[in-house]
Amino acid sequence: MIPRDDYLSALATAVRRSPVCALLGPRQCGKTTLARMLGERRASHFFDLESEIDRRRLQNPELMLGALSDLVILDEIQNAPELFSVLRVLADRRDNPASFLILGSASPQLIKGASETLAGRVEFIDLSGFDLTEIPARESEKLWLRGGFPRSFLADSEADSLAWREGFIRTFLERDIPQLGITIPASAMRRFWTMLAHLHGQTWNASELGRSLGLSDKTVRSYLDILTGTYMVRQLQPWHENIGKRQVKAPKIYLRDSGLLHNLLGLQDRFSLLGHPRLGASWEGFALEQVLHLVRPEQTWFWATHSGAELDLLILAGARRYGVEFKFSEAPGVTKSMHSALNDLGLAHLWVVHPGPHSFPAHEKITMLSLADITTLPERIGQLV
Repeated sequence: MIPRDDYLSALATAVRRSPVCALLGPRQCGKTTLARMLGERRASHFFDLESEIDRRRLQNPELMLGALSDLVILDEIQNAPELFSVLRVLADRRDNPASFLILGSASPQLIKGASETLAGRVEFIDLSGFDLTEIPARESEKLWLRGGFPRSFLADSEADSLAWREGFIRTFLERDIPQLGITIPASAMRRFWTMLAHLHGQTWNASELGRSLGLSDKTVRSYLDILTGTYMVRQLQPWHENIGKRQVKAPKIYLRDSGLLHNLLGLQDRFSLLGHPRLGASWEGFALEQVLHLVRPEQTWFWATHSGAELDLLILAGARRYGVEFKFSEAPGVTKSMHSALNDLGLAHLWVVHPGPHSFPAHEKITMLSLADITTLPERIGQLV
């Protein structure tokens, strides 16, 4: 068991100040475990909406939930979206004796339902797999190879981890997607997801992907939105600057969990990964997710021009702009593209994250930052704001 104290603290604060807190994330990322840990620290009531017994207990939800006080946890709430309107009524009670924690595998419908029905009453917390702040520093490569899903990372062997991830992919396609009311053949979505894995870290091109799969642009776009809404894929949107240069307008696509990426690419171990053409893209996506977990910016972008200048990640903090580049090299150098990003975007500073052992300044406004020192990035940004 790996303690997740930061998430527990954030969750405890959210349920204290908001009548309803929604903990969202993909299946098997640890939502139920985290909620039970919080529930053990205080008086609580737990309902699993995948349990027939608990669903029967909630046949008259307003009567049942209205009689409870303290913390009420409703797991897998996407199975009972009608409860949102009940929670709105209960959350508006004078001297409300209960706070509600709802857990769900994220989907566009779930987030929309909670946002619209519980507007002004709900606080959202997104939970992901393990990150570098939660594991020993010596296991960072293991986290990259296996991904952050708890059962994958904590598996007894590489073979066990690989088997768990393959089972997760199959269950996600054959059970979870249909449970969201989405009627897409599992084989078609698997082909699409695998194709995205080969395009990991590249800009989105619906026409090209559609031709490869024999599908329309609209269809592949809908498939992409499904995987994005279920936390499987990240769409990093492009930033546009008025600089008189042609800029890329399509989003960049990343699979959010590096372990699932490796399964979809057919990579079974470290050696097959190190010899694969998508090695650099895999590491870039892994490091990108770690930065986003640490900094937690409200909005993020990438920037690129058709002439070749680019910036992997643009972060706005206060009134300043900061850039992050990801280079799979132990001794990366300063490039012309980095200078273009500094000048064209007016960056206050640019960090180049790399897997080497040392961090060092390479320019007045450029720092080479070792992945081992990545946890210092929020502090470094705070010192410059």
